[in-house]
Amino acid sequence: MSARVAVLKFGGTSLATPEQRALARRRVSEAAEQGCSVVAVVSAMGRAPEPYATDSLLALAGSGETRTRNIDLLLATGETIAAALFAQELEAEGTTAVALTGAQAGIVTDERFGDATIRRVDPEPLRDILDAGAVPVVAGFQGASERGAIVTLGRGGTDLSAVAIGHALGAERIDIYTDVSGIMTADPRRVAGARTIERATLEEVTELAQNGAKVMHDKAAEYARRTQTRYSIRGLATDRGTMVDESVDHHRPVTGVALSGRLTWIRVIRGDIENQTKRMETELEMFRRIAEAGISIDQVTINQAGVAFVVGGECGGDVRRLLGDLNLAVRVREGCAKLSVVGNGMRVAPGVIFELVSALAEANVEIIHCTDSNVTISVLVPAEDGERAETAAHRRFALDVGDPVA
Repeated sequence: MSARVAVLKFGGTSLATPEQRALARRRVSEAAEQGCSVVAVVSAMGRAPEPYATDSLLALAGSGETRTRNIDLLLATGETIAAALFAQELEAEGTTAVALTGAQAGIVTDERFGDATIRRVDPEPLRDILDAGAVPVVAGFQGASERGAIVTLGRGGTDLSAVAIGHALGAERIDIYTDVSGIMTADPRRVAGARTIERATLEEVTELAQNGAKVMHDKAAEYARRTQTRYSIRGLATDRGTMVDESVDHHRPVTGVALSGRLTWIRVIRGDIENQTKRMETELEMFRRIAEAGISIDQVTINQAGVAFVVGGECGGDVRRLLGDLNLAVRVREGCAKLSVVGNGMRVAPGVIFELVSALAEANVEIIHCTDSNVTISVLVPAEDGERAETAAHRRFALDVGDPVA
């Protein structure tokens, strides 16, 4: 097998029409002409109401529980069809290709149906095909458990398939092809002047993905960060985009901004609990109940005044009922959105919070809650002001012109 392997992932919109698939096949041919052995990883074709899209297949089963063994087998057929068709079209053009399910490609997962975790990837099945001079075309979004059950990886899971396969093969290139030319400084549908980020770090993209940016699947970004696997996100039509590796531009404090909505802020005020041990026990019981109820929390702060955190959707009433007998005053504010500014440069650049707070104040946007990490500052704002806050932050850090803030 050639020491140079390129893993090319094609999303559903990249395969939706014969013309798009022809362009995807051209990308395979170009990588081969550059001396790479190519692995293609594909998503289900198109989006609903297209017949083989994931949501179309899910609609066949009607409403109800979606995380079951039977549903996963149903949903996996969308990517399997895409793999078989794309391989057949490659063969028709003279390229030897072999279609594979995720299981046949060596992807082993746990049995968390609908949102599985990859335990390992056995690279030998793919190496055997590459050694024979053929292109493996792998159905993304799926794998198999140790007991052989077909399991899916969650929405956007084909990105995860591609990154995991690329890491297992030691690929020289992992190119995530999509309908936009890379990661952008903000969502262009909301922010005028949003532009493509030429280079970003693995950590930055993970933070952007986890905080609402839509280009890269968050689990895939985290897998790449954890395994230090570089990749690029590229436009199918332009073949240009964003390189994601460990490069850092410390001249720029902020790389991009992301907005996520439909959140609820919870503030828990301690009652008349004066004993420190009793307070700690009560807080521990509070977190235990929330965890056992399957409620995910974010932006947690704990201090002398109490505890504050954010939950998804509008489940503030559920949290209040869970904690009703713990002598805690629970305050709930629904209708929130989270604005996150992300950049490795803020590790060494002072004043980023000042600039952000100033920008939001000038835009007359209330800050409800704020948390930060090494590369991310997240502020909770009223949902109706989310887009205005996003635009204000984007402008303040000069992301629309590509120049660092002075």
